[in-house]
Amino acid sequence: MTSATMTSATMTSAALSRLAACLLLGTLSAVAIAADPAPAPEVNMYEIGQTVLKIGLAEGVTPEDAIDAMNSKAVELNMKLVGHQNVSAELEARGLESPRLEIFQFCRPEDAIKMVRFNTIYAAYMPCSIALVQDNDGRYWLEMLNLDMIINAYELPAELQAIAISINGEMLSIITAGATGVF
Repeated sequence: MTSATMTSATMTSAALSRLAACLLLGTLSAVAIAADPAPAPEVNMYEIGQTVLKIGLAEGVTPEDAIDAMNSKAVELNMKLVGHQNVSAELEARGLESPRLEIFQFCRPEDAIKMVRFNTIYAAYMPCSIALVQDNDGRYWLEMLNLDMIINAYELPAELQAIAISINGEMLSIITAGATGVF
């Protein structure tokens, strides 16, 4: 992709993000006015490109190798695979052609509940997901939320900060194992 294409795609993405935010705020305002004269809830937006970590599979690493390596690393780290969605297989079962898209969800329930007890907003980030995505050129990528952004966005008590940093490191280990095929 050329830098001009990337700039255009980024500008388009940014424009779409702003449009979506305006639509969301408009909808929230309309609902608030219709239901109750109370002010609309606070809404925060972030640049989507900064919220995602994207890593390509190393040469010679197949999607199956990546999946095996991620699952093995997760077991080693005591992270439970709590969900797997094979989106492309579901679409193909419906007769729709699709590039490969699978989502793997990892969690350590005892850590999850500590975070949610502190602030329920953390439930929206659970479980931690890694997507295996095939792009339009046939290349495979692993993508996950940039947990550094979340960790740095909100001050946590020391125990929860340690849990968040630990989970981030473990998720980075899992995605790296997948991308390299080494665990």
